[in-house]
Amino acid sequence: MGKRLTKIYTRTGDDGSTGLGDGSRVPKDDERVEAYGTVDELNSAVGVLIAHLTDDKLNELLLEIQHDLFDVGGELCLPGYSLIKQERVEWLEQHLDELNAPLPALENFILPGGSAPAAHCHMARTICRRAERRVHSLQNSQADAVGPVPLKYLNRLSDLLFVVARVISRQDGVGEVQWRRPR
Repeated sequence: MGKRLTKIYTRTGDDGSTGLGDGSRVPKDDERVEAYGTVDELNSAVGVLIAHLTDDKLNELLLEIQHDLFDVGGELCLPGYSLIKQERVEWLEQHLDELNAPLPALENFILPGGSAPAAHCHMARTICRRAERRVHSLQNSQADAVGPVPLKYLNRLSDLLFVVARVISRQDGVGEVQWRRPR
């Protein structure tokens, strides 16, 4: 474990730079900072979702995902370090399959929304997709910037969040609003 924060402000970022986990300094808009910052935003969105849910099983799943997202962010913050493992991607796939099995097949696109918790879940899903894009950009811009597992994890997580939103819509009795074309 790294240094413990005893003082929240350091003034070291006043020049537009920030410290990575290895102690190096980079601009605050560095692709690596964009990637782990978006994962942090996603983690916060999952926290908001948890605050709106009453389903203990989904809350436990999402809390575990929050811990994984902290690992993903840590890996992105520490160049050359690996924290998130392929087993966690497989764990997401298992939960995704279990949650998706009882749902009816989709015959059309659905609009993001529904109950407040389902809408929060869709918001988390779209932030997750942005995190995927940021990690992919990082992988393409810097040789050996980050291994393949964080991107795989985020890709599965965005799928899982889509399915969780569908589950929540049914639990809340709201259902899904299908996209209609033409209107």
